Amino acid sequence: MRKGKRKENQGVSAQINDAIRAPQVRVISDDDGNLGVLNTRDAIKKAYDSGMDLVMISPQADPPVAKITDYGKHMYDTKKKAKEVKAKATTLETKSIQVKVGTGEGDLGIKAKRASKWLAEGHRIKVELFLRGRVKYLGKEFHEERLNRILALISEPHKIVDGPKQSPKGIMVTLERDKSKQKQSSEKAPEVVDTVMSPDKK
Repeated sequence: MRKGKRKENQGVSAQINDAIRAPQVRVISDDDGNLGVLNTRDAIKKAYDSGMDLVMISPQADPPVAKITDYGKHMYDTKKKAKEVKAKATTLETKSIQVKVGTGEGDLGIKAKRASKWLAEGHRIKVELFLRGRVKYLGKEFHEERLNRILALISEPHKIVDGPKQSPKGIMVTLERDKSKQKQSSEKAPEVVDTVMSPDKK
C-alpha cells in the first residue's frame, strides 16, 4: 500500500489515497465495476481493505472519478496507452528520392530499399527522374520507362497518388503505401507493383 501523495513517473502522474482532496468521489474497480459516489475516506478504506490503492483517474469530473486498483498496474497501463497515442501522432513527411537516366542497378536498388522503408513507416515518397542536357528531349515514353526502373524495385506495396508530371528538375511521381495490397500480400503471393505506364500503353 502506498502513502497518499501524487506519484509521477516519466511525465505521467496520479493522485492516490490520502492525496485525494475531493470530499466525495465516484468509485469504480476492476472487480466490482461502478460502486457509485462514496465519501473519499470510505473509498480509501475500501481500497485498503482489498489490498489496493484508490487512484484518481478523472479529477475534472463532477464528482471526480477514482479507481480501486493496483497502482503499479494502473501506471503501466497509462504509460502504455500514452506511448500508443504518441506513436499514432508521429508526423508523416514526404520523402524524396532522385535518380538519373544513367543511375546503375546497384544504386537504384539502394534507393528503392530506402523508399520501401519510408513507405512502410507511412511516409509519402516523391520519386524524381533528374533530366539535363539532351536527355530532356528523348521523349515522354523514354522518361517514364526510366522512372519505371526504380518503381519496379520498390518492394513495399504502393500506389501512385500524383503524377507522372513535370518538375523543376525533370519528371516525378508521388507514391504512398497501398494498404489494400498489403492485406492481399499476406494472403497470397505478392503482386506486381504499380508503374507509371501499363505494359500495353503506347
